[in-house]
Amino acid sequence: MTMAMFNRIVAATLWLFLLITISALAVIPVEGIGQIQQALTLAVTKLEGWQLTSPANFIIAQATIGITAILLFGILFWSELWGSRRRGVRIRTADGGSAELDTASISRRLEWHLEQVAEVNNVIPTVRAKGGAVDVRLEIEVTPAVDIPLKTDEVVSLARDIVEEDIGLILGKLDIHMRCAPFEPSFIG
Repeated sequence: MTMAMFNRIVAATLWLFLLITISALAVIPVEGIGQIQQALTLAVTKLEGWQLTSPANFIIAQATIGITAILLFGILFWSELWGSRRRGVRIRTADGGSAELDTASISRRLEWHLEQVAEVNNVIPTVRAKGGAVDVRLEIEVTPAVDIPLKTDEVVSLARDIVEEDIGLILGKLDIHMRCAPFEPSFIG
């Protein structure tokens, strides 16, 4: 499971818990707070009972829970902030050398080449390294009178050539979103 998926699950669970709790407290505030107080009183009674029954085991349990929480949340915090987020993709040369090419460089190259295509006004590429390949998403604005299927085929072919032939990478997923520029008054009527 990736860190992003883990974050989504934790966030969704937290939001759902908060939604249910706040909704319940809004509908029945006095009874809800009474239930919370009752549950906390019961928990305190149980903990005091365990502490009096076996003080050594209670301290061991406290230390275990504390150390586990520090390790678990420390690792999660560390991987969230300084995780292995690669901003580039590894390129291997015919001579056996290698280099890492930044995904922003790949984006700039795609943008420059694709904006040279006739009837293409604007290109916004998003490139993500995925293993030994790159996934590319292209937001392309074309002139109003363009033949969309024909232009899409041309852009797909050119993008594939740039990534695979010119740069020497493996193209994973290529996702293209085309939109037409607004018609100018001279085109209408």
